[in-house]
Amino acid sequence: MKTYRSYSSQETKKLGVKLAKQVLGFSSGGGSAFGGRLKVVGRKRAIILALKGDLGSGKTTFVQGFLRGLGVKKRVNSPTFVLMKRFTLPASVKTSSGKHGSRFKNAYHLDCYRIKKPKELMDLGLREILADPENVVLVEWPEKIQRFLPRTTKRLAFGHGQNIKIRVIGVL
Repeated sequence: MKTYRSYSSQETKKLGVKLAKQVLGFSSGGGSAFGGRLKVVGRKRAIILALKGDLGSGKTTFVQGFLRGLGVKKRVNSPTFVLMKRFTLPASVKTSSGKHGSRFKNAYHLDCYRIKKPKELMDLGLREILADPENVVLVEWPEKIQRFLPRTTKRLAFGHGQNIKIRVIGVL
């Protein structure tokens, strides 16, 4: 497990941007947070990140940075009350080395905190979303829909540090 410490919301967002660039394949050295196990080309389903952690541990802040790293310009807030938000991704993403084509068309942000029955998300087309290799899916409170997530799901654990401003983020 690779562990990161964040001392501010801005640092948490920067980590999100960094990991998004790795997902897109534009990482600038330093190795992969996903241990080189993240297969992007030739996938048969979406790339899924499960974000587990207590309230206020930085999950949504991380998602804001991650989606920015995928090229989303819109304001990103938690889909707690709507359960899921879809973001259309740009055809190319600007990086420090220029513009690069994106392998993905959509990003989905799910917040399963209020889910009582996973069938609620199935009715919204979750099975099809997870099956589409042109999607990136970020799931907050993944334990609520665990049985629907494939084994290839990448898991991140968010926690509070010793100080109220510190966040500890583990990539499992």
